[in-house]
Amino acid sequence: MLYASLKVFHLLATIAWVGGMFFMLFVLRPAAAAVLEGPPRARLLHATLARFLDVVVIAAVVILLSGAAMFGAAWRSAATAGVVFNVPLDWYVMIALFIVMAGVVVFIRQRLLRRLSAAVAAEAWPDSARIHATIRTAVLLNLALGVFIVFIVRLGAAS
Repeated sequence: MLYASLKVFHLLATIAWVGGMFFMLFVLRPAAAAVLEGPPRARLLHATLARFLDVVVIAAVVILLSGAAMFGAAWRSAATAGVVFNVPLDWYVMIALFIVMAGVVVFIRQRLLRRLSAAVAAEAWPDSARIHATIRTAVLLNLALGVFIVFIVRLGAAS
């Protein structure tokens, strides 16, 4: 029951992170571009991104803690059964790509969001647009990695 509960929290946090990136890139940005001119659009996207990154940090912590707990539970179960715990390859991939994705989030949050906040506060709209484009590329990379993780894990579970 504990393992299943951990997996639910792990999946919900993943859905929030990956689904949020999809929403930002393919729903919010195009809708904002269709309805709002430069400065109001930049302010909306900045405010949304700042709030979303708070959610992503919480999701990443939940993913990390629940993943570590599931890893520990699987290891303990194998040890209790007297067998060697062989970590599945898809788990290695998931862990490695999580680290990369978390690094991208840290870069966006600590570098790009700060620069974007300064540009929006200074009403430097061309700078804001350039920073938004860089953030979009970084988020697109993370979305691709997140979707890849889902495929790898699902394929690993199927084998």
